Amino acid sequence: MNKLGQTPSQTVGPYFAYGLTPEQYKFDHTSLATPVLLDARKNSQDAIILRGKVCDLHGEAVDDAMIEIWQVDQEGKFQIKPHQGFFSIGRMGTGTIEGNLFEFTTCIPAAEKPGQAPAIHMIVFMRGLLSHVYTRVYFEDFKELNQEDPYLKLVAEERRSTLIAQKVQESPVTIYEFNLHMQGENETVFFDY
Repeated sequence: MNKLGQTPSQTVGPYFAYGLTPEQYKFDHTSLATPVLLDARKNSQDAIILRGKVCDLHGEAVDDAMIEIWQVDQEGKFQIKPHQGFFSIGRMGTGTIEGNLFEFTTCIPAAEKPGQAPAIHMIVFMRGLLSHVYTRVYFEDFKELNQEDPYLKLVAEERRSTLIAQKVQESPVTIYEFNLHMQGENETVFFDY
């Protein structure tokens, strides 16, 4: 029996908008994943907005990155088919909202396993990267759980703040801000998976 090797990462090139987020950029294709993971019309009390920007070495927001997020629902399950107004995968480019922001409508996930804090998996694709990078987004509301999270414990305490989304608004919808710094003094912690 022939064994095939793993397909290599291919993030170099201007293909994100056309292939992965076509609706956002007004291409005539359907996006498999959008920035809306949670239908706020059905789940308004649970909806949050996770917004941020991808910053280069000089702190400037880049306009051609693509962010992909994966998360469990509030019951701790990955929903790869829309379920009760929720889908576990979202994608958005940074070039269509003023300020080059990304913005996801979602919910705070349950912890994936006992002993973990609620977190969202985030993948960044952008120019200058030969391969995408992975990080995790935690929420400032869960200080005690964050202290015990096994992944956060892998990170030096002085760098953990680069993984924590800050609540910037509570009403009418809760908004968390999470800015990614690709290089420099405040560089976001990225993980090897």
